[in-house]
Amino acid sequence: MSILITGGAGFIGTNFVHYIHDNYDYDIIVLDKLTYAGNKDNLKDITNDITFIKGDIGSKEDVKTAMKDCDLVVNFAAETHVDRSIVDPSIFVKTDVLGTYNLLEHVRKYDVDKYLQISTDEVYGSIDNGSFTEKSNIDPSSPYSASKAGGDVLVLAYFKTYDLPVLITRSSNNYGPYQYPEKLIPLFILNAMQDKKMPLYGDGMNVRDWIYVMDNCKGIDTVLNKGEFGEVYNIGGGNEKTNLDITHMILNILGKGENLIEFIEDPRPGHDKRYSLDSSKTRALGWNPEWNFEDGLKQTIQWYKDNKDLFL
Repeated sequence: MSILITGGAGFIGTNFVHYIHDNYDYDIIVLDKLTYAGNKDNLKDITNDITFIKGDIGSKEDVKTAMKDCDLVVNFAAETHVDRSIVDPSIFVKTDVLGTYNLLEHVRKYDVDKYLQISTDEVYGSIDNGSFTEKSNIDPSSPYSASKAGGDVLVLAYFKTYDLPVLITRSSNNYGPYQYPEKLIPLFILNAMQDKKMPLYGDGMNVRDWIYVMDNCKGIDTVLNKGEFGEVYNIGGGNEKTNLDITHMILNILGKGENLIEFIEDPRPGHDKRYSLDSSKTRALGWNPEWNFEDGLKQTIQWYKDNKDLFL
């Protein structure tokens, strides 16, 4: 059995490559463009056990080379940072929409057994009360979430039109090792370690549901093995926290003072206030998150302490 993992040198992709390596006897092919958020060294401990291809999911030749003999494809490759998407949406459309299209066309060509699209809860937009189910309308608020929603719609259309064996997972905010420090948790960990200010958008009361990255990897694996083609599966951690809550927890674990918190004007127009996922559909397949949030955060902080030379 062979599996192609695109974006496998990025944050969640790296963790998933390690998960598959540790749990399956698969031939693993990783295709990654190695942008600023991807690092081949993330896989250095298993380099001899995988095939690594530097390439772009938007390139027909790169995808042809990587996918030609694969049984399974899991697509993590994406541009993901909301702030960057506001500055320049074009690369998000190219990667998240056109790149997905290119992958789907090659899945058709090479008769791949299964294709799993990694998506995000952000495609649903914001919710004041309750939780989004897979049947909820998509209502993206940023060029990033719109580009991911566009990719999702293409995947589902290819199922209806071509009967492609496709699946989609939408996870809540991931945290854990190997994440590039532009997102809240790794950025604030590294800033606090250096006694730098932690720039908190607005009043810090935006709510996110957090999931430890390895819990998400196990959920993705569950859907890959047990999911029904043409279906979407939410993977949430059940840990709703405000950004201010997260900031206080990081400071407490590191023994730092609240004087490091710096409230700044929110640069995101239409910043989603709250995300929340109903993951009962994925739980019905036998998956449940295992990591307690505080334990996962402590583990994450320790990883950045141990690997600070990669970023500082």
